[in-house]
Amino acid sequence: MECIFCNIIERKLPAKVVYEDELVIAFEDIRPQAPVHTLVIPKKHISTILDIKEEDNTLIGHIFQIAKKVAREKGIAERGFRVVMNCNDESGQEVYHIHLHVIGGRRMHWPPG
Repeated sequence: MECIFCNIIERKLPAKVVYEDELVIAFEDIRPQAPVHTLVIPKKHISTILDIKEEDNTLIGHIFQIAKKVAREKGIAERGFRVVMNCNDESGQEVYHIHLHVIGGRRMHWPPG
């Protein structure tokens, strides 16, 4: 099965990219759940959190550093924001390529539902 995020990384599909380096790419979610909803994904294909290997620890740390950078650049860092990574079907994972949702710009509710 073809991965939509791998196609975005390879520029086979369009995306509104807000950040990119050799390890990750960040782009706007096509179905935003808040005024700010940016996805941060590794360029390395990892299907779920359960597939992260110890050798990926530096990459995973980098993804969180970029999430922080995105939050600051979008002006939501000080007000507050949510970072979410779903794992498998019942969590709501739709694309099986790990990704952080950086969500903010409005008051978040708990539990998220």
